[in-house]
Amino acid sequence: MVTIRSHMLTPFVEENLVSAAGGSISHQVSFSYFNAFNSLLNNMELVRKIYSILAGTRKDVEVTKEEFSQNAIRYGQVTPLEIDILYQLADLYNATGRLTLADIERIAPLAEGALPYNLAELQRQQSHGLGRSVWLQVAESAYRFTLGSVAGAVGATAVYPIDLVKTRMQNQRGTGSVVGELMYKNSFDCFKKVLRYEGFFGLYRGLIPQLIGVAPEKAIKLTVNDFVRDKFTKRDGSIPLFAEILAGGCAGGSQVIFTNPLEIVKIRLQVAGEITTGPRVSALNVLRDLGLFGLYKGAKACFLRDIPFSAIYFPVYAHCKLLLADENGRVGGANLLAAGAMAGVPAASLVTPADVIKTRLQVAARAGQTTYSGVIDCFRKILREEGPSAFWKGTAARVFRSSPQFGVTLVTYELLQRWFYVDFGGLKPSGSEPTPKSRIADLPPANPDHIGGYRLATATFAGIENKFGLYLPKFKSPSGPVAQSKPVAAAQ
Repeated sequence: MVTIRSHMLTPFVEENLVSAAGGSISHQVSFSYFNAFNSLLNNMELVRKIYSILAGTRKDVEVTKEEFSQNAIRYGQVTPLEIDILYQLADLYNATGRLTLADIERIAPLAEGALPYNLAELQRQQSHGLGRSVWLQVAESAYRFTLGSVAGAVGATAVYPIDLVKTRMQNQRGTGSVVGELMYKNSFDCFKKVLRYEGFFGLYRGLIPQLIGVAPEKAIKLTVNDFVRDKFTKRDGSIPLFAEILAGGCAGGSQVIFTNPLEIVKIRLQVAGEITTGPRVSALNVLRDLGLFGLYKGAKACFLRDIPFSAIYFPVYAHCKLLLADENGRVGGANLLAAGAMAGVPAASLVTPADVIKTRLQVAARAGQTTYSGVIDCFRKILREEGPSAFWKGTAARVFRSSPQFGVTLVTYELLQRWFYVDFGGLKPSGSEPTPKSRIADLPPANPDHIGGYRLATATFAGIENKFGLYLPKFKSPSGPVAQSKPVAAAQ
């Protein structure tokens, strides 16, 4: 079969040929069994049709051998031995004695001997990477960590000016503060004033601590999210919605150990540029002033922001990817960018109040400014002094920062995987686009000028409605005139 009928074997059937041979312990194949095996592969479209009659529009119906045999009788092309082989192959994957559409897809050879991307990748991930050495798994983790760190740094750098504007708008007090505190009318006014008085590099004040913290933050967030999702993933690859939300929430909570110190240093550097007469503030000065425990000031508000954000973002992102996938389940780079941006809109906007509270708690209050003792105290004072609208300060800047940042990060991650691809024999990271397994190599190019191409076919079939004494509809070439010759009477 591998030598003369390899184009009819899917990866699953090829890997289980020995197990399926004869259906016996001796693994001996008779000529009748060989013929039935070949006939089954040739009749898989009919098998699919019989299954669709029993299952209707549903794809998860399990059909017993008796039900399938009764409906196969009316067609007469599927023999009892072929049905036995069909269910034997299905039981090699999941020994239930029943047939599902997924079993048919695993067995059925396609026109070009290639599985669609989603089925090929699912089979590869379920069967590949077993028994790998510990060192190979560690090397793969280091590889993913490195690419994720670079991608996270690129995403953070791309939108950092927006993040700085967001921070300054959220820190701007309305009342209960020093006179003349309202420095900015809106986000655009803030951006223009920073650029005018602090220069271009003022837009990137505090970027270095941000980049230092991006690597562990992204790594632990993605790792925890994937770990929890894997624990709740069903055999068919689906994940319940509550599990997606739980995985995202756990990922958001786990990153706070890195996010909070990063955020408090970044925020204090971002607002330091507002006072040009004071001493220059550096990251080392902030670390010295805060101390170890001071780095986790506002951690409760950070939990309040990051857990809901990830609980919203990751499920929305996963479903957006499904909606934007092509017919083979493949998601391109542009669609990944769109999915990341769309998921960031609700996630970033809905948690803005928690982000405002976190910013107020972590910023060093200047003389005359309102001070806060905790999350609840901050909430009450903002509500009393500035009103409910103050909780939504910087919403637009936060959305415009978070949405493209996650999109840019994922697209960069995918491109790095393409350019620096290394096969460690394990599961491919999220966002990769492996080439589907194909059994047809070196296909001729889609060029109309190559031998046997479209132009030669056009010349051959032009006027065919008048040839051989036939009377056929006129052949219309998309690029040439319609043949106008009159039909010839049929030959006697």
